[in-house]
Amino acid sequence: MIAIILIALAAGCASALMFASIISGALISLVLFYLAPLPLMVAAMGWGPLAATIGGILAAAGLGMIFGLPYCIAFAITVALPAWWLGHLALLGRPLPDAVPGDGTAPAAPQLEWYPVGRILLWIAGFAALTTIAAMLTLGTDAEAIMGALRRGLLRMLGTRDATSSSDIERWVTAFAVIAPSAATIIAMMTLTLNLWLAGKITATSGRLHRPWPDLKSAELPPMTLVALSVALAFCFIGGLVAMFAQITTTALMMAYGLTGFAVLHTLTLALKSRVFWLCCTYAVVVTFGWPVLAMIALGLADAVFGLRRRYLGGKPPPLPAA
Repeated sequence: MIAIILIALAAGCASALMFASIISGALISLVLFYLAPLPLMVAAMGWGPLAATIGGILAAAGLGMIFGLPYCIAFAITVALPAWWLGHLALLGRPLPDAVPGDGTAPAAPQLEWYPVGRILLWIAGFAALTTIAAMLTLGTDAEAIMGALRRGLLRMLGTRDATSSSDIERWVTAFAVIAPSAATIIAMMTLTLNLWLAGKITATSGRLHRPWPDLKSAELPPMTLVALSVALAFCFIGGLVAMFAQITTTALMMAYGLTGFAVLHTLTLALKSRVFWLCCTYAVVVTFGWPVLAMIALGLADAVFGLRRRYLGGKPPPLPAA
C-alpha cells in the first residue's frame, strides 16, 4: 500500500506540474500540458486505478490551493477523470464462459476477455466531447456569447494594423471561431488516444502491464454508435447552443471512426508485400496535410455499415489476441 501511495504521489505531482506549466507561456509547455494525463495513466495501468485516484485527488487539491478552484476543476475534468477511467477500462477483463471446466478436473489458467478497444475509443470520444463542451461553457452560456468570446480572443492574438487588414482579419477570425470547437475536440481526441497508447507502451516495457497487448486491427465501435452519430448530425442543424454541442459530439464520433478506419486499413493490407511502405506513406500524408483523415473516416464508416473486415477475413470476426 505504501508503494502505491508513493507512486500516486509521484504521478500526481508530475501531472500537476505538466498541467500548470501552460501558465509559463513557453512553447514546450503546450506539449507538457497535453501530456499531463500520461503519468496518471501509467500509474493506473501499472499499479491499479487506486493509484491514479489518489494521485488525481492530490494533484487537483494542490492546484486548487495554489492557483484557485477553476484550475482544480479543470484538472479534475480534463486530466484526472479520463486518466483514471481509461486506465481502469484498459485493465478490465472477465473470464470467458467456456474457460471453466465442467468435468471436475483441475481448472486451467483462466482465459480472459478484455474490455474491447473499440469501446475504449468510444469513451475517449465521450471525454473529448465533455472537455470541449466544458471549455466552451467557460466562455459563455449561449452560442452567441461563446462565438463572441472566441472572436475577441483570436483578434487579441492576431491584432490589426489598418482598416483594410482589419476587415480581412475579421473574416478569417469569424471562420476560425466557427471551426474552433471542432478543432479543440480533435485535439482532445488525439491527445487522449496518444496518452493512453504511450501509457500502455511504457507500462508494457516496464513489465507491469497485467494484460496482453491488444490487437488494434480488431478495433471496432459498437453498432449503436452509428445511431448516436446520426442523431448528433441531425441536431447540428437546429442552431444555437444545442447545435454547437452536437457539432462537438459529431466531430468526436467522426474521429473515432477515423481511428477505426486505420484499423481497417491495417487489416486490408495484410496480404501486401510492401505493406509497411504503404502504411507509412498513409500516415505521413495524414499527418502532413490533415484533411486525408476524411478518407479514414469514410473507411471506418464503410466497415461499420458493410463489414469490410469480416468480408476480407471470410465472414469471420477479427481474431482476438491470446490472453
